[in-house]
Amino acid sequence: KIKMEKIKADIGKKVEEKISADQRKYFLNEQLKSIKKELGLEKDDKSAMIEKFTKKFDLKRQFAPKEAVKVVDEEIQKLSGLEPSSSEFNVTRNYLEWLTSLPWGVVGEEKLDIAHAKDILDGDHYGLKDVKERILEFIAVGKLRGTTQGKIITLVGPPGVGKTSIGQSIAKALDRKFFRFSVGGMSDVAEIKGHRRTYVGAMPGKLVQCLKSTGVSNPVVLIDEIDKIGRGFSGDPSSALLELLDPEQNGTFLDHYLDVPVDLSKVLFLCTANILDTIPGPLLDRMEVVRLSGYIADEKKEIARKYLEKEAKNKTGIKDEQATVSDQALSTLIEEYCREAGVRNLQKHLEKIYRKVAYKIAVDDESTEKKEEKKSHEINEADLVEYVGQAPFQSERFYEHTPSGVVTGLAWTAMGGSTLYVECAKIESSPGKGNLKVTGSLGDVMRESSQIAFTFARTLLEKKEPENTFFADASVHLHVPHGGTPKDGPSAGCTMITAMLSLALEKPIKANLAMTGEVTLTGRVLPIGGVKEKTMAARRSGIKELVFPKGNQKDYEELADEIKEGLKVHFVESYEEIYDVAFKK
Repeated sequence: KIKMEKIKADIGKKVEEKISADQRKYFLNEQLKSIKKELGLEKDDKSAMIEKFTKKFDLKRQFAPKEAVKVVDEEIQKLSGLEPSSSEFNVTRNYLEWLTSLPWGVVGEEKLDIAHAKDILDGDHYGLKDVKERILEFIAVGKLRGTTQGKIITLVGPPGVGKTSIGQSIAKALDRKFFRFSVGGMSDVAEIKGHRRTYVGAMPGKLVQCLKSTGVSNPVVLIDEIDKIGRGFSGDPSSALLELLDPEQNGTFLDHYLDVPVDLSKVLFLCTANILDTIPGPLLDRMEVVRLSGYIADEKKEIARKYLEKEAKNKTGIKDEQATVSDQALSTLIEEYCREAGVRNLQKHLEKIYRKVAYKIAVDDESTEKKEEKKSHEINEADLVEYVGQAPFQSERFYEHTPSGVVTGLAWTAMGGSTLYVECAKIESSPGKGNLKVTGSLGDVMRESSQIAFTFARTLLEKKEPENTFFADASVHLHVPHGGTPKDGPSAGCTMITAMLSLALEKPIKANLAMTGEVTLTGRVLPIGGVKEKTMAARRSGIKELVFPKGNQKDYEELADEIKEGLKVHFVESYEEIYDVAFKK
């Protein structure tokens, strides 16, 4: 018991000594602070903070809007009257931190040199003529006016064509700061407009964060995946973007957190999207759309040689003299392995090839003596199966000469475009029992097109050959091959009519002819979309002659000469003209 008491007394003594030492230290520190403050050698934390905010804002005061100046002054006054231990103190301090960090009136220097911008854009990207022209026009206008204003440009195209990377090149060409954020799947308005300050952990929206991180009021802002924006219980972000992307409104953009107007009129907004269908109408109306269609094989080859191959070698640590891919192998890789519109898949395949080459080089280095000369690896067409496996794409053309009842059509796909066969066959014949059966995973629009085609083909046949009762008596089966692939759209109308007439007349159509166009019940041929992709698909399949609607003539004439080379094109307004091209020698 005596021992226990002794231990308790020792512990009590030690604790008391420690508390006394801590109290003494605290007391002396407080005295030191008070003495330094009286002598003017040091300010307390609050005074130092207020002075920091005041100094920081004084540099921008003359450029800031009156509302911002008033709010900053009021908040500094409020901060000076608050105790550092209060919760309101931290909220006010964070608010002032944001307000004084924004680049009020700070405009970054930009380079309005057309030749310099052209060199950078051409050096970083091959092709993309429309986008480059639009940016050079923007620079030219800025040069003549002496200042550039903001703009909202939307780049639309399939994946892998360089929409996001061109944003960085544009910022580099203009010598502006660059900021990128993605809105794909975003469902909270606060991401764009900010949170109210009443919430715990509130912070401003992405645009205010962008201005703070770039430190200028005229950055290039890339808003990625604008066609995939979400909508949740927290509001509709696409509606919040209406104010942001409106040149008439974004000069006084109001963030919920800041609650003072911010000028975004000098920001160059670039948006990217794969399709326009999912972008709301009012938002699309505010954008200037620039379309990026896929690359043709020759363009892909140039891109692979200039950029992708070098990048793949750098990533795998291979030197130029150690390995090369032959021209023939590269062409086969593009045609049979990487047929999509963009070049991302081609990049993956080149990296896969060079990884396997790197493995072979590493194994050779371990197994051979250093004195021996190291061999160079050349990848030829025959080696592709070893390096990247069997080709997923075979030739789209499985009829060298189309028999009667079969016609080659042209389709737009996410891969860039393809040829599409329409086949017709007679099931049975019985007087007055004429009907149509349709297969091939066709959508509603395409099924309607087949009904219109059947009606029009029957009307035309009665006019051309009144004694021919084929459509009145025969059960016709129309099929579009690759049944596992869903297909839809109105542009196969003329192909379906031609296939039905070819079966009825028992006459194959002209060799190497493909067609596309929507046909009405009276035989008018209406314009279609995807002219470039369809033309590229025809070239790939060895088609020599094309039929396009007259309304698409201007689209075809805008295509590059290398795409149009060697093709004969008929532009038609009515189906009668297609009939003459397809069936008359």
